[in-house]
Amino acid sequence: MANIELAENKQIIFEPDGSNFMEQVERLEKSLINSASSDVFVGDSIETPLTHSFSEGIYAREIFIRKGLFLIGKIHKFDHTFFLMKGKLLLCTENGVKELEAPYYGNSSAGTKRVVFALEDTVFVNVHPNPNNEKDLEKLEDIFVVSSNEQYEDYKLLNK
Repeated sequence: MANIELAENKQIIFEPDGSNFMEQVERLEKSLINSASSDVFVGDSIETPLTHSFSEGIYAREIFIRKGLFLIGKIHKFDHTFFLMKGKLLLCTENGVKELEAPYYGNSSAGTKRVVFALEDTVFVNVHPNPNNEKDLEKLEDIFVVSSNEQYEDYKLLNK
């Protein structure tokens, strides 16, 4: 269980309860958004700057997350590798809330949506295969992520 204090004396509690994890994440996301806290960001934001790197067949997306921020990610369409390069964060997972500290790396499964809370200033990197060497950021966004579970389910149906 995570009991996290936000700015403006608001509090968020997350504990997986055995029900559908994506539904739990969506409830947490709504709770965070409805808190109207200045510590909550959904998707891309100037508060969480991105750096994009390209090499032959590889796209890396780096995000800086300031200490004390909650960040709600998008749903990834494909398995990929991630690296926690700097900092410490709480990561909400199907098995509860995990504390990750840099240096750390792992693999993220397709359909994953991350909710993280930065315990320290954090640098997080997602690495994706990019066989066509695409560099247009809007196209890359379309290739790798969707914004909702419904969009992900539609994507899976269309790509069986």
